Amino acid sequence: MQETKRQKQIGQLVQEELSGVFQRMGFNVVDGGMISIAAVKMTPDLLEAKVYLSMFQIKSPTGMLERMKERMGEIKKALGLRVGKQLRRMPELSFFLDDTLDYVFKMEELFKKIKEDDANIKEGDNK
Repeated sequence: MQETKRQKQIGQLVQEELSGVFQRMGFNVVDGGMISIAAVKMTPDLLEAKVYLSMFQIKSPTGMLERMKERMGEIKKALGLRVGKQLRRMPELSFFLDDTLDYVFKMEELFKKIKEDDANIKEGDNK
């Protein structure tokens, strides 16, 4: 189902403000790695926000996700202070790992392997 214009607007608002909250709480740079918010998808009733997090060089992404869930109360409170004027109700936040970068790296490796295999086959034909 297609997201409405309002869902996209609220998702963008939550993403921007949540980025600021993460920066203040020290979640954007952790142990030499980086965490960024890849996307925020809102439900049609705007009461739930699915937050997709991209983690770069984080040793344990699932462990970091758990740490964030433990501090959910603080995160929601800080976000509520920032978006309280624009929203009637604070959406329920759910964090998910965004594995798009991992997928891209895997695809690039596959394409390299295919290209190398093709080059090896062509070399074999020329002999």
